[in-house]
Amino acid sequence: MILNVDDFEIAARKKLPRPLFGYIAGAAETNSAFADNRTIFSEMRLVPHVLRGVEGRSIGAPLMGRMWDAPFGIAPMGISALMAYDGDLVLARAAATANVPFILSGSSLTPMERVVEAFPDAWFQAYLPGEDDRIRALVDRVARAGFKTLVLTADTAVLANRENNLRAGFSTPLRISPRLIADFGIKPRWLLGTFLRTLVSKGMPHFENSDAERGAPIMSQRAVRDFGRKDHLNWDHVANIRDQWKGDLVIKGVLARGDVARARTLGCSGVILSNHGGRQLDFAISGVRALSAARSEAGSMALMVDGGIRRGTDVMKALALGADFVFVGRPMLFAAVVKGESGVTKAIDILRAEVRRDLGLLGLRSIEEISEFVLERAADNGSVKHPNT
Repeated sequence: MILNVDDFEIAARKKLPRPLFGYIAGAAETNSAFADNRTIFSEMRLVPHVLRGVEGRSIGAPLMGRMWDAPFGIAPMGISALMAYDGDLVLARAAATANVPFILSGSSLTPMERVVEAFPDAWFQAYLPGEDDRIRALVDRVARAGFKTLVLTADTAVLANRENNLRAGFSTPLRISPRLIADFGIKPRWLLGTFLRTLVSKGMPHFENSDAERGAPIMSQRAVRDFGRKDHLNWDHVANIRDQWKGDLVIKGVLARGDVARARTLGCSGVILSNHGGRQLDFAISGVRALSAARSEAGSMALMVDGGIRRGTDVMKALALGADFVFVGRPMLFAAVVKGESGVTKAIDILRAEVRRDLGLLGLRSIEEISEFVLERAADNGSVKHPNT
């Protein structure tokens, strides 16, 4: 029975081969950064205000000049089409129908041109190499495809130490081994309904959007080279991209307040505070912990956050700390694994219903009314900071 978005993970585990489930669910080293994404929410309590008349409330939220039907969107997730058949398109179509943002990952297996056809207002997230000619070529392709928002992920200068992925049998590129064959073979629903169906209808999946040209197959050694040369990327490249790109430019993977200020100075439209789902630097603080300091530096720039958001109350807390919008990743992909587009639609509907319910229980009528006055937080000395009442 699916009653909340976490339930999709339980169901997806039964369907996915162990290496693929481990890739989605796993994080870096000790999983401490991943765990902190949830811990921060348990450190805050909500203070409801009653008898305020909450009929006719709305959860619509503005973001970068557009009104969306909820204050959350779908975060970028790599190789989604290996996890769920047509995974990138499934996520895009569900987001389009629900009128929430969807960010296509640069490590996706579906050509970006097909995705923007399915959802013209989708965003594209790029993993850029530190090479000017390749950057310009990819940015040009994104513009030609019709995307209006470009998201630059900035926290992947060095490949992370994802021991959990290796223990689960996942690697990039995928390496055929007796263990992998056995893991795939004992999950016939995924093997027949996703992998073999993809091979028959589309051929071997490739990394389609990591460069201006089609990238390597998922089982090619070239895949490592395609994704392994980003350590030269710096703020000068961001300035050049800002000059080249005419749409909204968002920097993802920012946590330091100084980096938020730098992005604003360079004319970025927004930042997404994120520790990459705990998948890059272990013990990195959660994006939610960085919100208060980032809010003081963001100015009019859109301030977004991801990481660990699983409930409507999580959305409330992030918005109360100063976020303009939040993004949800793993649960949406697990939903696609379980039941395709209808699964993602159900996940969106569940979270949207929770947000609407929680807004009313807090005594609020719109997303714009959320502020720190609904929060009670533990102070550094262990005492409690009470909101104004």
